[in-house]
Amino acid sequence: MNTEAVMTMSYQAMKIALALAGPLLLVILAVGLIISIFQAATQINEMTLSFIPKLLAMCAVLVLLGPWLAGIMVDYIRQLIGGIPGIVQ
Repeated sequence: MNTEAVMTMSYQAMKIALALAGPLLLVILAVGLIISIFQAATQINEMTLSFIPKLLAMCAVLVLLGPWLAGIMVDYIRQLIGGIPGIVQ
């Protein structure tokens, strides 16, 4: 196993991690920004006001995108397992 194969596998792993975490992080960022603007406009400083909507948004994204995210992960794992014979040589 040479360094090029290791770098390729590392690059693919980071790309998959970004694809899996990206939608969740972007939705939570948008919800947090909206809640922060609302809190600044109304001067309400309640911690649960920012936490609960983020949690609900994250759950909604996982329900909607869960099959797609699981499919990406399963394809990547199949590719890794299928490449084991080439790595061992």
